[in-house]
Order: sequence, then structure tokens, then C-alpha cells
Amino acid sequence: MKILLLGSGGREHALAWKMRQSKALSQLFIAPGNAGTASLGVNVAVDPNDFAAVKEVALRHSVNMVVVGPEEPLVRGVFDYFASDDALKNIPVIGPSKKGAMLEGSKDFAKQFMAKYGIPTARYKSFTRSSLADGFAFLESLAPPYVLKADGLAAGKGVLIPDSLSEAKRLLEEMLSGMFGAASQTVVVEEFLSGVELSVFALSDGKSYKILPEAKDYKRIGEGDTGPNTGGMGSVSPVPFATPELMEKVRTRIVEPTIGGLQAEGVCYKGFLFFGLISAGGEPLVIEYNVRMGDPETESVMLRLDADLVDLFDGVAKGNLAERACRHSPQAAASVVCVSGGYPGSYKKGAAISGLENVRECIAFHAGTSAADGKILTAGGRVLALSSTAPTLPLALAKAYDAAEKVEYEGKYFRRDIGKDVLP
Repeated sequence: MKILLLGSGGREHALAWKMRQSKALSQLFIAPGNAGTASLGVNVAVDPNDFAAVKEVALRHSVNMVVVGPEEPLVRGVFDYFASDDALKNIPVIGPSKKGAMLEGSKDFAKQFMAKYGIPTARYKSFTRSSLADGFAFLESLAPPYVLKADGLAAGKGVLIPDSLSEAKRLLEEMLSGMFGAASQTVVVEEFLSGVELSVFALSDGKSYKILPEAKDYKRIGEGDTGPNTGGMGSVSPVPFATPELMEKVRTRIVEPTIGGLQAEGVCYKGFLFFGLISAGGEPLVIEYNVRMGDPETESVMLRLDADLVDLFDGVAKGNLAERACRHSPQAAASVVCVSGGYPGSYKKGAAISGLENVRECIAFHAGTSAADGKILTAGGRVLALSSTAPTLPLALAKAYDAAEKVEYEGKYFRRDIGKDVLP
């Protein structure tokens, strides 16, 4: 099977790494990929959001399947583009339709969906510039801290959690005035939920589903979960507090009602579903949906997925996912992300990376890298996700941190407390 994978981050490197293990995969093309994916397939210099260019690549290489890594092509409707094109309609796309992608593309849509299908979540209201006064009044009805979410896509940075009412009002007005461009023309204001966060992933063919290994990620730039949100500074799997009892509640109260709701709405959903959850007193609630795998959770999840990923994708495409095997490895996995100095603010690109050859018992998933003149260079805010497995989480973390110390580039930074909050 020839597969075209869209994306260029650590998530895509991890997906490519897992797909490469399948005997069913004959050729892998990654658009645009990075310096890491180049060792697993053929990088193609194509923007995943340029559907005409994606079509040309798919037809030129006679691909049998397209796997979509990032959210933006899904929200823009790449699934529908293929389904409506006579030359492409027989090429399955692993990812939801444009309507299904609204679960991530619009926070307001997602909250309305949860309310309609009785899926537990925080109390909320949505506001636009014209209803700013109502937004202030709703904030006054909540206890601090406050949760403000840009309705649309904001590269994982559209959630603000101010501690004071005055700051919350100021930020709400700034968001509605264009802080995140069109993404914050509508802002969802939520009550703050206190508890521990958990990332749960499912793969669905639209009818049945397989739950993948769960993970916990770390979004804040600073240790102790301080500072601004990032795309993710690390992840661990399994998560000790994700007991069988909690996961059964997640399955029956959240995963199944979501899949059932999508079916009831007539939504074609063939792809990953990410449930960003919080466990409050042992009761799971949904913080957000994503319509693709998380990053850097994918790097830990793929290390623990004891299954043929290409076979699972084939089950999604053919609608018989229920018949495919999907097991979880008993090993623990940890991923530590090295970022560029200044991230998530402004940062430099093009710094030479050294020491990758010294990484042992660890996989260096490339998140933001490029290759030039025989050198690997930084090309993004998140640069590498050093990811390891071991019989225990402390051992997996030790391996990942050892690797993070061995890799060098100007401005390198990584958090040193990934996973510490879930260790005994």
C-alpha cells in the first residue's frame, strides 16, 4: 500500500515511524515532512492546505490512502475535497469530514454538541463583540480563575486562564478585538474545572471505535505548569490515575455518546478523536475535542500501541475496524520536548543540531527540523521530542532526559519536571 501522510511535526514523525513497521506499507510519502520523516519515506514539498497540490501528489504517486496529521486541512475540508472529486473519491482519507472537524474547528459548536448529547463538560456561554457586556456579566457570575477560549483554530494557543476578574474582562475584550484574528471573533467563556487532566484517543470508522493508549501532556512552558501555553512540552503514558473504573466512565459517558451523536447527526467520521478530559473527584468531563492525534502525546501513544497502524487505518477505510486487533503495550512511555529559545514567543530558526548520533535507547522524533548541506537545523518552536519506553515510567523518563541532555543546539530549552506530578 502506498500512503500519503500530511503534516510536518513530531506527531507526523511518530505516525510515520509506526506505519513504517507495517508489512502492508510499500511506500510512504510525507507532505511536507521534516528531517526526521525523510528517513522513513519520501518528503514532498507540498502545503497540506493546498488541496490541488495534494491531489497532484496523490495521483502522480498512485497512493492508496491519505492520512491527515494536523487539524487545519481537516477543518478546511480535505476529506470532502477527495470525496467529491471523481479522480480522488476512491482514495480513502483517514480523518473526519468538514462537518465532523467542527468539533475542533469551533469550540462553540463542540459545546453545543456536548450539551445536546449529554456529554459532561464545564458550564459555558459564548460571546461576540456585540455581546461583550453579557460576557462581562457572565464572568462576574463565575469564581476565579476564568477560562477564555477562542472559538476557532489558534495553533493550540487560543486558551487563556486569567486569575482575576479585571484581567479576564480585559482579555475577553482583547480576544474579541482580534487577539487571535478570526479565530476569536467568538469566544467561549467557561467555568474553571479543578482536577487532573487526561488525554484519551479513539480511532473510529464511523460506527465502531478502538481506544488507544491514554496519555497526559504538559502544555505550559515553565516547570510547575507555569507561564504561557505551548503546543506541548512533553507527555507520558500510561497515566496512573486513569484507572479501569475511570476509563470505563470515559468510554460509556463520553466516547460512546460522542460516536453515537456523530452518527445521529449524519456526520461521516473516519479518523482519530481526541478527548481532552479532566478528572474532577473521579468524574471525567470534556475540556475539548480534537479531531486528530495530539502532539506530543502521539509520540508516547505510538510507542505503546501494540498493533499494526496501517491495518487499523485499513479497517477505518473499509468500515470493519471492529474486526482489527488493537492492544496496549504494558511498557511505559515518556516524551520530553526540546524547544527553541524564546518559544512560544519569537524564536530563531536555522540553528545546527548536534548530538543526535549519541541518542541511545530513545527515539528522537523531529518536530521542527530541516536538512541543509548535510546538517540538521532547527525549523520551528518545538524542535525534537525525545521519546523512550521502559518497564516503569521513572525509567522511561530517565532515558528521555538522558537523550535530551545529549542533543545540542543554540537556545535549547526543555522542562525538567515532565511526569513528576504522576509519580508516586
